[in-house]
Amino acid sequence: MTYFAGLDVSLEETTICVVDETGRLTKELRTASEPEPLVAALAGLGLPLERIGLEACSLTAWLHDELRAVGLPAVCIETRLANAAMKTMPNKTDRNDARALAQIMRTGWYRQVHVKSRQSRLWRSLLVARRTVLNEMRAIENVVRAILREGGIKLGTPARAAFAGRVREMAADEPLILPLVTPLLAILATMLEQLDRLTRQVLTIVRGEAVCRRLISVPGVGPITALAFRATMMSRSGSDSPGTSGRISRLTPSRYQSGETDIQGKVSRCGDELARTALYEAAHSLLTRSRKWSSLRAWGMQVARHRGMARARVAVARKLAVILHRMWSDGTEFRFGKEPAAAVAAA
Repeated sequence: MTYFAGLDVSLEETTICVVDETGRLTKELRTASEPEPLVAALAGLGLPLERIGLEACSLTAWLHDELRAVGLPAVCIETRLANAAMKTMPNKTDRNDARALAQIMRTGWYRQVHVKSRQSRLWRSLLVARRTVLNEMRAIENVVRAILREGGIKLGTPARAAFAGRVREMAADEPLILPLVTPLLAILATMLEQLDRLTRQVLTIVRGEAVCRRLISVPGVGPITALAFRATMMSRSGSDSPGTSGRISRLTPSRYQSGETDIQGKVSRCGDELARTALYEAAHSLLTRSRKWSSLRAWGMQVARHRGMARARVAVARKLAVILHRMWSDGTEFRFGKEPAAAVAAA
């Protein structure tokens, strides 16, 4: 007889539930959310475990890798499907969640989540740290602008490096406002310095990665997008073979169909948010800033003329995901395409 286990992981403790192939409850226990106690608890059961299910969370990748390293059949499953099964329980408890996960493992009603390699997770942490600093800088800058508007000062749109100097220049004659913004400008100066340090780390990594250097040859794709795509698509083994691109960006429309009703909605946004955002920004840069002709940009501008720029960005972003994936897997370079004779004559 085979057995299936569900692990409800929290920060301090993990609840374990084991069921047999008929769904009968076999064993329940709790242990610390650390690899060694988990391995010891599962091995101490003395049961042939077919699958061990973990719901995706902040600790899952670490625990998943450690369990797989000792030969345990750990499976990371998608949170939405796990939540759908857990809602069938009348009460929300760790024990019931573990029981639901065990039954999901037994029935096979789950979608396995791609667990990224440790290297890709560290790269993603670097990108998230940089983005967090950038977002907080924008928030502080907006507070400074709001304070200046109290004195009727309209700052305009100075570059980030010139922001502090511009504020001091325009608020020099406001003795009540300048003391309010000075501490915020000091914080911005420190954050700008650390943002530059994080950006330099990204550039150093991209220079040392042949795949990233190839990807940035695509118009609109910079070091941030290239590293985000590589970190997202890298296989769990950490090799240069990328995973499948179709489900990761989730830049395809959602759909609701029932009987005679068939509604196509906005993009589902169910995939990797970091890669999706980077691809969208790359598409925006390609459509608005790139000056060199390419068949991709020409196609995107045609979509923009018929469907609007917002939809064109999404369409180009999705096509960029396919192109980058193909360039990576085939080791090919970006093809700009042959410019039409009419466009050459017009230029």
